Amino acid sequence: MPNTKSAERRTRSSARKHLQNNTVKSRLHTLETGYAKLLAAGKKEDAAKTLRLLSSALDKAAKSGVIHRSRANRTKSRLSVRLNAVKPATAPAPAPAR
Repeated sequence: MPNTKSAERRTRSSARKHLQNNTVKSRLHTLETGYAKLLAAGKKEDAAKTLRLLSSALDKAAKSGVIHRSRANRTKSRLSVRLNAVKPATAPAPAPAR
């Protein structure tokens, strides 16, 4: 229980910030799981589009202090490495002519 008026205000402010931070973090996790599903399905072009959205969201979260700048950079790096490791989806090879 806060003892002073300023502590009460800080408690209210902290609760608002906590709610906003959790909203942003939840969105980041949602984007990241969608990205992982696209990679698992081998949809490289769609995953690249999602990576751009995810990178932007990570940068915005770092800019507003929700996550640390280094964490955003490290996550973007790991996600791009995973994208580059995926082979592009190709059509099955035609059967050899006889």
